[in-house]
Amino acid sequence: MPLKQKGSEDSAEAKKRRRVGFAEIDAGIKASECIKVFLVKSEDEVGSTNSFCISPVDLNQFFGEDGKIYGYKNLKVNVWLSLVSFHAYPEIIYDSTYDGGKGITDLNTALQDIFGETLIEKEHFLITFSRDRKFISNVISDGVIVPCNSLLVDDQSSNSSYHVDGSSVEVIRMKLNMLTVGFLYSHLLPLVLLLVDGGCRVDVTDPRWDIFLVVKKAKDPSSDCIATVLGFATVYHFFHYPDSTRLRIGQILVLPTYQGQGLGRHLLESVYSVAVSENMYDVTAEEPSDYLQYLRACIDTNRLLDFEPIKPAIDSVVSHLKEGNLSKQICKSRSNPSAKVIEVARQKFKINKKQFLGCWEVLVYLNLDPENKCMENFKVWVSERVKCDIVDKDAVGNKKQLIEVPNDYDHDMTFVVCWSTNGGSDDNGGNLEEVQATQEEQLNQLVNKRIDDIVKIAKKVASQKVRG
Repeated sequence: MPLKQKGSEDSAEAKKRRRVGFAEIDAGIKASECIKVFLVKSEDEVGSTNSFCISPVDLNQFFGEDGKIYGYKNLKVNVWLSLVSFHAYPEIIYDSTYDGGKGITDLNTALQDIFGETLIEKEHFLITFSRDRKFISNVISDGVIVPCNSLLVDDQSSNSSYHVDGSSVEVIRMKLNMLTVGFLYSHLLPLVLLLVDGGCRVDVTDPRWDIFLVVKKAKDPSSDCIATVLGFATVYHFFHYPDSTRLRIGQILVLPTYQGQGLGRHLLESVYSVAVSENMYDVTAEEPSDYLQYLRACIDTNRLLDFEPIKPAIDSVVSHLKEGNLSKQICKSRSNPSAKVIEVARQKFKINKKQFLGCWEVLVYLNLDPENKCMENFKVWVSERVKCDIVDKDAVGNKKQLIEVPNDYDHDMTFVVCWSTNGGSDDNGGNLEEVQATQEEQLNQLVNKRIDDIVKIAKKVASQKVRG
């Protein structure tokens, strides 16, 4: 029986070891790092990365829990979105695919979740620029032009539209449950998902939804009137007891290529125009962004600026702030306008109470001299108002305490209100002074931010008044 040679055995083991290796681990790539969305107005712009590239709020949310794409080497995805028909065409480029332990992401399905029925092949996409050039014009043909006196581009004002570069810009109001309008909204929806924080689909079959479309109308070389969507707002009709309706803005978006032209303001003022003309109860906004809140505050403060019925109340607050050092009790007593003043403003301008109180602070600031010592009183006044927003207005002395508690969602925004039976002198494990110091610091941060916002809005309103 032959014996294995030792050298032969070592050689066989070495070959085995050489054949054993580790597969490449796929770390994936964030969707936002490899996907770009371009807005194009003509077929000549398709394929050019010099076209207008938008910045989505969060592309990663459409790609699993970690927002990553797996299984591709050197992946690049360019999506071309037409501003004519709002169809989309994806261009997917990569060197190779492989399974590095996380599988291979189905890009077509993921993109379908974002762009839905608007996603088409390149050949059909290119055809839409000529075939669908009257798409918007046909949809809005049955719409109602909203009269609106608004200061817009080049400081031009008009009853229902303004003109620039030989074209007119109008706001058209339509019902979302109309078949053609709902179809248009389904084409605009990808922009809502990509550009509106928390954006989602609205129920186009609900007759209480309106859409306000800001459109630009222009003649083409063949003298046909072609309409282009520049932005839009969806507005819901809510019942308000006992017999009125309030308008709630659900979504508002000016397309990125047309931002900075006053169109967002034009949309908002058009909604207010309808609320006033149809005697709605008021206008609210659903989870407004910081910028939308800023824009609304500028518009509403400007509308209230010359409203005579509220001037005596403003003058009263201003006169007290111009006095010497104010006590906190005086600040509290002079904190808010009377219910009558708030109601008069609501009836006239359809501004809800919360919105009016924000504008109230700006109106008071506009009647003070920023260089005067009374600004210290103003800061105390704002501080007391911020406290009232956080703690019940009936809190007396230090009987109510804000104590931070941990949670699983947002550690910076959680607290409980504790009632002390001995005026706030309860022993909290020796940490009361530390808690109070933290609360004071957080309050100062809130007050400083509130004052910064007030100053920013006041400057914008003052500049508009000078131009006017």
